[in-house]
Amino acid sequence: MQITNFAERPSLLSRYMMEMRDSNVQRDPMRFRRNLERAGEIMAYEISKSMRYKQVQVDTPLAPCTCDVIDEQVVLATIFRAGVPFHQGFLKYFDYAENAFVSAYRKYKEKENFDVLIEYLASPSLEGKTLILCDPMLATGASMELSFRALLTKGMPAHIHVASVIASQVAVDYVARTFPQDRTSIWVGAVDPVINEHSYIVPGLGDAGDLAYGTKD
Repeated sequence: MQITNFAERPSLLSRYMMEMRDSNVQRDPMRFRRNLERAGEIMAYEISKSMRYKQVQVDTPLAPCTCDVIDEQVVLATIFRAGVPFHQGFLKYFDYAENAFVSAYRKYKEKENFDVLIEYLASPSLEGKTLILCDPMLATGASMELSFRALLTKGMPAHIHVASVIASQVAVDYVARTFPQDRTSIWVGAVDPVINEHSYIVPGLGDAGDLAYGTKD
């Protein structure tokens, strides 16, 4: 299983990661959403390098030309609600892709005890396609796994790319154990060492959904 941690190789993404973590910059929700999009755009470009290509011939105004294009059917899937701007970044680059959406949320029994529930799924067939499953925060990995299990009702993808902005080491290890070893790649902007008693990533950046769209009751 391929695991790519962008923090190990600083790039332009490092600047956007810094801004998303900075509590002062976070006061601007428009900038936070745009930085999530930028992270999706950069990861889309990097993921595209790992894909299979074919050659096609097109006619320019002067002569025929042979070009390389991706030879995979891509489906972009996201987990509501924080995943929406991150997903949009991927869609700006994979603009021909099909799309899938999953609603996964924490239903609290007590203050620090919750279940992850799936409430909504809309997806095309995934059979034999390339699935990019994106969610900005990968804390425990439970939401990602349950979302993937729900998506499997639409068929088994040929390859799965799990993409997150920030993940805990616990979650990376969990996804590596529970997703198909021979067809999964993990892409994260940074891996943080700790999740706290509320299952938030530390240092992380807080609640990505609230920062992007406002607090909820």
